[in-house]
Amino acid sequence: MTDVETGAPQPEISFPDMRGKLTPQRPLNELTWLRVGGAADYLYQPADAEDLAAFMRAVPQDIAIFPMGVGSNLIVRDGGLRAVVIRLGRGFNGIEISGDRVTAGAAALDAHVARKAADAGLDLTFLRTIPGSIGGAVRMNAGCYGSYTADHFVSAEAITRAGDYITLTAEDLQFQYRQTALEDGCVIVSATFHPPKGEPEELHSRMEEQLRKRDETQPTKDRSAGSTFRNPAGFSSTGEADDSHALKAWKVIDDAGMRGATIGGAQMSPKHPNFLINTGNATAADLEALGEDVRKKVYDSSGITLEWEIMRIGEP
Repeated sequence: MTDVETGAPQPEISFPDMRGKLTPQRPLNELTWLRVGGAADYLYQPADAEDLAAFMRAVPQDIAIFPMGVGSNLIVRDGGLRAVVIRLGRGFNGIEISGDRVTAGAAALDAHVARKAADAGLDLTFLRTIPGSIGGAVRMNAGCYGSYTADHFVSAEAITRAGDYITLTAEDLQFQYRQTALEDGCVIVSATFHPPKGEPEELHSRMEEQLRKRDETQPTKDRSAGSTFRNPAGFSSTGEADDSHALKAWKVIDDAGMRGATIGGAQMSPKHPNFLINTGNATAADLEALGEDVRKKVYDSSGITLEWEIMRIGEP
């Protein structure tokens, strides 16, 4: 095995007591929304948090660990990933509501959490249109319509690279726009939120309207990974009528003439130019090259340097 970044040799894994599933040389393309990328050295799907902690303790500390959600915001490069990918599944997708608190497993889908919270009269409606799972929402401080994960966050339970259980506070994570200070190799297993109250019927109605607007403006039928670049303005769209578009990623991409631009099977969506899509036969190299071309053209056009929102990992 080799390190995620350097490709340096690493020892093989030997862990006879695991209760989860360990798969060597697991192709990752089918696990990402863009459907590209090579294989990980190993994929581990833990049975539960105790199993995950034991696995993390057993794996030599010089072997890289990469926690992967549902692959909704990820490009895995064509050469694959020299690491152990941790992918949480059924044992980590529970959703519990107690009073005005919502606790969700890291593998729970954002949309499911939003709906279940709404049933209980709790407003996490901003999560309804965000692709992905709760672990990723916390890690990336996901947000839209002027609301962010950080606004409702109480704490998260996580397992460190050394296999220790820890509780993370907002101070620990240092939430910023589309980023946190989560340690490399640390795996979030659940998170608790304190959302405002609302009427269930109104909350569900609001989410339906959000879905309608999303489907009108975004290429939801195409293979994409959500927004490709962070907004230069440093905040998400509010969805309000007075929302300014001057420093939105889609606007500066459009102004640079890159709406609909293509390289190989990769395209900047004609419907929403901040969505990088796989038209059917794109490689990870096509997608990343097009993204970098967009960044260059936007800089040449406006002097703005776009920052990737999609995470890119692995070897070319």
